[in-house]
Amino acid sequence: MKVLLSTVLMLLVLSTSSALATNQTVKEAEVRRVVNDYLQQKCDNLGLEINIKKIAYSGDLSLSAGDLSYEVVAPDRWEGWGSANLALIVRVDGRVERNVPVKVEVEAMAEMVVAVRPLERGEVIDAADVAVQKRGLSRLQGRFVRDVDEVVGKRVRTAIRGNNPIRPDFLERVPLIKSGQLVTIVAENESLRITAAGKARNSGAEGDTVMVRNLASQKELPARVIDAETVKVDF
Repeated sequence: MKVLLSTVLMLLVLSTSSALATNQTVKEAEVRRVVNDYLQQKCDNLGLEINIKKIAYSGDLSLSAGDLSYEVVAPDRWEGWGSANLALIVRVDGRVERNVPVKVEVEAMAEMVVAVRPLERGEVIDAADVAVQKRGLSRLQGRFVRDVDEVVGKRVRTAIRGNNPIRPDFLERVPLIKSGQLVTIVAENESLRITAAGKARNSGAEGDTVMVRNLASQKELPARVIDAETVKVDF
């Protein structure tokens, strides 16, 4: 009886040892590395300075033996900065074994154009009105402008406070042609150039298409704004 009991106990020990041997452990540091790599890659090639302030996770993962693979899932439309609740999907031999919630906080900095003084609606921006500064993106709403050349010469359509980043939708191009203005209509190709007097039916900046009326024929046609006096039609 003692021999039988000893044999059973030994088999249980061997079975337990065998089961333990088939498991594997993923250390906390590895989990953090996977999430960190994902966050870095998400903002890669965007010209941003990334500072990962928090990866809220602790503890090791006990998993079945096999080939490991990871997938990090972020909320839809999350750009990669600010706070977010991520999910780390851990697969063993292609089978999902763990779904680990991980809260992160990421600070992203970028150089952007800001107003150095309050800019009122209708003002045309000069180079002295703006500067390029590095700012955080977490509290920024909408797109931002990186290059001063994209704002200089444009007109303010929405008042901008001093020290605030400038958004593209705050600006508009200054019209060269105004509605009702007399213009020269040009139609040309490689061998022929024709001009006619016309009147603009609406305003437009350089490159815009406006409707013009040919004063001789009284016909209206679309034309592209070339400068403050000239529009061009295709033929």
